[in-house]
Amino acid sequence: MSTSKPTTTSTSSNKKPETASNTQQPRKLSSFLSSKRKSGTSDAASLGTAFNNMKLSQDNKTTTTSSKDPSKEKKPSTTTTSKAPLKPLKDEKEPVATTKDPKSNEVIIKANNVTYCADSVVGNGSFGVVVRAIVSETREVVAIKKVLQDKRYKNRELQIMQTLSHPNIVELKNSFFTNGDKTDEIFLHLVLEFVPDTVYRVSRHYSKLKQSIPMIYIKVYTYQLLRALGYIHAIGVCHRDIKPQNLLLDPQLSIMKICDFGSAKMLVKGEPNVAYICSRYYRAPELVFGATNYTTAIDVWSAGCVLAELLLGQPLFPGESGVDQLVEIIKVLGTPTREEIQAMNHTYTDYKFPQIKGSPWSKVFRMRPVEAIDLVSKLLNYTPTNRLKPFEALAHPFFDELRTPGLTLPNGKPLPPLFNFSDIEIKEAGPLLSKILPSGTTPSANGGETSTLQQ
Repeated sequence: MSTSKPTTTSTSSNKKPETASNTQQPRKLSSFLSSKRKSGTSDAASLGTAFNNMKLSQDNKTTTTSSKDPSKEKKPSTTTTSKAPLKPLKDEKEPVATTKDPKSNEVIIKANNVTYCADSVVGNGSFGVVVRAIVSETREVVAIKKVLQDKRYKNRELQIMQTLSHPNIVELKNSFFTNGDKTDEIFLHLVLEFVPDTVYRVSRHYSKLKQSIPMIYIKVYTYQLLRALGYIHAIGVCHRDIKPQNLLLDPQLSIMKICDFGSAKMLVKGEPNVAYICSRYYRAPELVFGATNYTTAIDVWSAGCVLAELLLGQPLFPGESGVDQLVEIIKVLGTPTREEIQAMNHTYTDYKFPQIKGSPWSKVFRMRPVEAIDLVSKLLNYTPTNRLKPFEALAHPFFDELRTPGLTLPNGKPLPPLFNFSDIEIKEAGPLLSKILPSGTTPSANGGETSTLQQ
C-alpha cells in the first residue's frame, strides 16, 4: 500500500444502504440567465457567476483543507436507512493482543495467529489511519488500514474486497477487529499488500521537474487502470473514487493497483445511490447534476480525468466547488444539450443554460498524440452510455504500442503482465479480445480464475 494515503478522501465504509433522500434536487437556472446577457464578462466567467448562485449537489456540506486540492475534502456520511438494511455484524472478533515495544516504539499486534510489527503511519484521513507493518513470521511488508466499525452493519469495503482477485487491485490479506477506548467502540483492520508509491506522487514528481511523464508509462498506467475497472464492473462493483491518489504503483515494475474501496458499492439497477460521491476533480457530471441512478460509467469518466491529468501534468477540471466543477467541465466540453442533460439525470427539468462553445481537444492537449486525445474524448462524454466501456478502451489504438512483442520500459525492464486475463475478463471482453491481445496470442482455456495466455 502506498505512502500517499494522507491525501485520501474516503470515509469509513461502514455504510448502510443509500437512498435518494441523501441528495438534493438541483435548483433551476432560469433566474440567473439574464445576468449573462447583461454582463460584459466572458462566457466562462458569466457561467461561473450564474452557477455559483445555484446548488447542483451537496457541496455546502463539504469541508476542505485546501480549495485547490479536492483529495483532502471530507465526504458527507452516506449512512442513511432503507427498507433493505445490510445484515447486522455478528460478534466475529478474534482475540487480538496489542503491545508496544519500548525499545523500537513498534506496535506489536497479534491477530488470527499472525504477528504484525507496525513501525510507521503512512496515511490518515477522515476514514481512519493506515500503518506500515511487517509480518514477524514471514518478514512480509503489509499495510494495515484501521476504520471505525458500526456494530449494527457489516463493512461494505471488507465485503467487496473479499470478492476481488485481480493483478491490478490491491490484495486483501487478512482482517480483524479491535476494541476502542470508548464503550462499544470497535475498529476494523484491513491487512493489505504494501505498494510503495502512487500514480499521484509520480505525476507530481514530473510536474515539479517541469517534465512530461514518458508516454509509455502513461499507456501502461492507464491500461492497467482500465483493465481493473473492466474487471470490477463485470461483477457489478463501482469504485466511485478513482483518482491518482488511489492508484498504487510499484515504480520499478510499473505495476499499478487500485486501492481504497471505502466508497465502492455493488450497484443494483433500480436502487438509489448518493450523488455526492467521488473526489471533485474526477467527479462525473451526472453526479454534479444530482443523479442517483448512475452506473459504473462514473468510474470511466474518472479514468478519463486521470488520463488527461497524466497528459497535461495537472488536473483537467480543477473546480473549487461542486458547482465550479461543472463550470470547468463546460469550459472544455461546452454546454450540454437537453438530450445530454436528460441522459445524465432524467429528473432535471431546467435546460436554460448559457450557451458556451467548448474548446477543441487539440487545443486542450497541445503536442500530444492524436490517439491519446481521441481516447480522452471518448471517455469524457456527457452521455454516460456513450462513454467507452473499459474493455472497449483497452482495444483503442492508443494502447497498440503495448501489444508490440519484446517491448521494454525505459529502465530496461519488461512490461508488467498486461494480458493474463481471467475467465471473467475474457467473457467480459468478448469479441474485443482479439483486438486487445497482441497478434498471434490466444487465451488459455483452463477454466481457472487466473487463466494465462499462450504466445
